[in-house]
Amino acid sequence: MNQPLAYVHPGAKIAKNVVIDPFTTIHNNVIIGEGTWIGSNVTIMEGARIGKNCNIFPGAVISGVPQDLKYKDEDTLTVIGNNVTIRECVTINRGTTDKMKTVIGDNCLIMAYCHIAHDCVVGNNCIFSNNSTLAGHINVGDYVVLAGMTAVHQFCSIGNHAFVTGGSLVRKDVPPYVKAAREPLSYVGINSVGLRRRGFSTEKIREIQDIYRILYQKNYNNSQASDLIEAEMEATPERDEILQFIKNSHRGIMKGYFKSN
Repeated sequence: MNQPLAYVHPGAKIAKNVVIDPFTTIHNNVIIGEGTWIGSNVTIMEGARIGKNCNIFPGAVISGVPQDLKYKDEDTLTVIGNNVTIRECVTINRGTTDKMKTVIGDNCLIMAYCHIAHDCVVGNNCIFSNNSTLAGHINVGDYVVLAGMTAVHQFCSIGNHAFVTGGSLVRKDVPPYVKAAREPLSYVGINSVGLRRRGFSTEKIREIQDIYRILYQKNYNNSQASDLIEAEMEATPERDEILQFIKNSHRGIMKGYFKSN
């Protein structure tokens, strides 16, 4: 904290063992938790709530004013969890009156030049590769991976454990456990590699595959597929999560099936 070349507003609440490098600016109404490191030339603006043991690399701008013409300087927040790494030149905007906050969960890695817009809610253990961009009002589940240059349309949702390949345009909701690729964005299988890494059994992975075969490979519409899945597949947390995601989708889930090699 004894960094004469950084500016920290007297109203900011900074834990004693936070390390702040030169030429960083921290505004009023900011809270930063223990063990966090903030690199040089970082700007942390009003409303930031940053957890413990985070690493924020040079050039990042946290809790910037939303790029939304409806925003009228309301008192909103950016809430970042514990053990989050934010790489160079990432921008994260605070919320608007819609949700009043933008939220990043624990243990996330946000790589260089990513942008997370106002009112997004990102779960735990997510990885966003370089230049990935979230428009406003997006919901992202836990363990989601966005490969580089992915762009997500406002109001979309991405389910838990989903993997979206690089350069993708996400215009519709991406259900849980799937791999999404191609243009337009399509189902290319389930995220079996990620699921195995997280301890899913072979039997559970096959169960999820069977659900998505009905949804994407049997030429049913979403309503017909959902009814068939509910009738024929054993009730499990994963089955019910998928059905609930489809039911709650406001933009509609992504269409199409592409058989990967």
